[in-house]
Order: sequence, then C-alpha cells, then structure tokens
Amino acid sequence: MRRPIAFLAAALLVGAFAVPASAADADGDGKFTIKDPRITESSGLAASRQHPGVYWTHNDSDDGAYLYAVDGRTGETVATITLTGVGTPRDVEAISIGPGNQIYVGDIGDNLGGTWPHVWIYRLPEPKDLRDRTIKATQYTVTYSDGARDAESLVVHPKTGRVYIVDKNEKGGHLYEGPAELSPSGTNVFRPIAGVPDLEATDATLSPDGRHLVVRSYFGSLAYDWNGGKIKRAGRLGVPFLGQGESVTYTADGKKLMYGAEGADSPVEPQDAPGADDSDSRSGKGTSASSGSGGAGLDGSLTTGAIAVAAVLVLLFGLRGLRRRR
Repeated sequence: MRRPIAFLAAALLVGAFAVPASAADADGDGKFTIKDPRITESSGLAASRQHPGVYWTHNDSDDGAYLYAVDGRTGETVATITLTGVGTPRDVEAISIGPGNQIYVGDIGDNLGGTWPHVWIYRLPEPKDLRDRTIKATQYTVTYSDGARDAESLVVHPKTGRVYIVDKNEKGGHLYEGPAELSPSGTNVFRPIAGVPDLEATDATLSPDGRHLVVRSYFGSLAYDWNGGKIKRAGRLGVPFLGQGESVTYTADGKKLMYGAEGADSPVEPQDAPGADDSDSRSGKGTSASSGSGGAGLDGSLTTGAIAVAAVLVLLFGLRGLRRRR
C-alpha cells in the first residue's frame, strides 16, 4: 500500500491529539489489540459466524498466503491458515465471509496505481475447529469492465453469495458487481453499478442481514442502504482514530462495527452500527453531520485544534510535492 508523506505526517500529528473513542466501553464486542508479532499490516477484518468473538485478518503484502483467526477477547491468534492452490499473493487487501461460512480473500490491491491486467479472489471454507492447518483454496481471476484499478474493499452478500468490490480513488470510486457465480476457469468481469463518491475506500462491510453497506476511508466512513445493490447513501459515520485506518467489519450480530488499523499491536475498536439502536440514531450517537470529503466525518474523535494543524501540514507537504514535480 502506498503511504503518502502528507498522510503519514498528518496521521502522526493527529494521533498525538486523539481522544479515546466513546464506544470503547461498548457491551458485547469490546476493543482489543492484535498481539501476534507476525501481523504488522492488518489490512482486512471479518467477523466469524460460527466462532463467536473471533475475527479473521491478514497482512497486506510481502507476507504469504496466510490468514489469522484472532480472539476478540484476548487479541491472541488462535489459528493460522496457510492457503494452497493460489500461487504467490500479490497485494491482499480484503476479507469477507459469505453464505455457508465461506471465506473470500481479496488479492485486489494494486500499488502501481491500477496497471495490473488482472487481480485475484480466493475462496476457502472456514474450518469448524480452530487450529493451525493448511487449506486448499479456489482462485478466481478478476478484471474490470472499465480497465485496471486499485482496490482494497471486497464484500460478499450474505444471502446471494454475490461478490462486490469498491475501488480506491482519492476522488471517490464505484461499487463493482461480479458475476452471479464466480468461475474458477475463466475471467470474472466486474462491472460498476453505483458511485461511491467523497471517500477513498480502504475497506467495506455488509451487514449480516444484507441490508446495509458501510465503506470506510482512512479517517471516516459512509453508510448506505443496500437497496438490492442500487445503494442509497444513508449518512456519514464517525470512526475512532487508530492510526492508518484500514479495515472494518460488522460483528456477527450486526449491532457493532469493528474498525481496525495497520501496524504492529494494531487496535480494533467498536462503534454502533447504523440502525442498530434507534434511540442512539435519533440522538446522533455514532454519526456525524460533517459533509466534507475524503477523510471527513471524525465525529468528535479528534480535537478541533488537531484537525486544523493536520490540515495545514497536509497542505504544506502537498505544496512541497508540487514544487518538486515542477
């Protein structure tokens, strides 16, 4: 994953001013820290359906074909899965669980800015017992109808099993729909069906009932009504500032969103999910009225001063970069 200097400078400064998220005391699924020293670039997160409180994650690139099952109560890895039948992963960015407890892994990143002719999706059954093992996965080749692109967000509809991708673009991307059934022998063409503006998508998640889609960026997220794939924007959500915000998943019961980040000892923290509590929705808890673009919608997780100073830093570094290019 590319890490612009301006982003890193802002992230470090904003982190110094960060205020702990109010949802840290959430009942049910609480915050935890991923403790496994092997997991330094947790780039995707998926809540297990058959192992309550367990979350599947993976590293970004340069790790290998590995998945890690992390206990949300302790932060400890309880199982490591080695995938076979998939070659050498290139840039794994997303993970999702579909019908029948099938795990889908999105090797869909493109650090070259959208130049690779194809990317891959891997599918494997989630094991019924958690222990270290090797599992053969099915590999699917993926292209886009409108040309190659970078992406970090993959979701699988919990009812139909259809796979969707949201591409990553600073100016906003699109929701891409895959074929009704993926083919392991041919090329699976994904086509844009809806815009996802005002957000540089780093992950996405569908609610367990398939009614709501949440797409996150480094510093904010947007909620959509799924509406049969013809998504309708429902509002901007606040996210806890955890560093380089990379992942999000609904909890298995659909009541919370779990937000994660890259880095060693990376934190995972909950926020109320859209529509999970009507009283909270009416009071504005867990939402933001901000209508800015990109990383807006911080919902009080940061002080105003920190945001202002971070914005100045981003501007300064951006101007410096422009001068160098000239």
